[in-house]
Amino acid sequence: MLGLKQVHHIAIIASDYPTSKHFYCDILGFTLQAEAYREERDSWKGDLALNGQYAIELFSFPFPPARPSRPEACGLRHLAFSVNDIDSSIVHLEKHGVKCEPVRIDPFTNKRFTFFNDPDGLPLELYQQ
Repeated sequence: MLGLKQVHHIAIIASDYPTSKHFYCDILGFTLQAEAYREERDSWKGDLALNGQYAIELFSFPFPPARPSRPEACGLRHLAFSVNDIDSSIVHLEKHGVKCEPVRIDPFTNKRFTFFNDPDGLPLELYQQ
């Protein structure tokens, strides 16, 4: 048996590191735990935590290709975050210029959810618990 315990982190490459760092930290509420510039790669790496739990490695690389989002491509489809109140979460995002899709109902759980995008078009989901 492999012995997997949990997801350790998610790595995201940003086309504009300061913009994405602002989005994930100042709008979504992640905390920057550590940050390093790797001169040999001309690359930033930020370690982001959510509620004290290390979750995302945010990278920059020179001239990364755009992510294929539409039509959807194989591979990671989106990241989903649970929230207690989806309506207030949407209001918060929209006050910061982040457009959300209309709220839908999951036909399997009857829970409400919506999608929005990070600055590079990575689909993100809010899922009400």
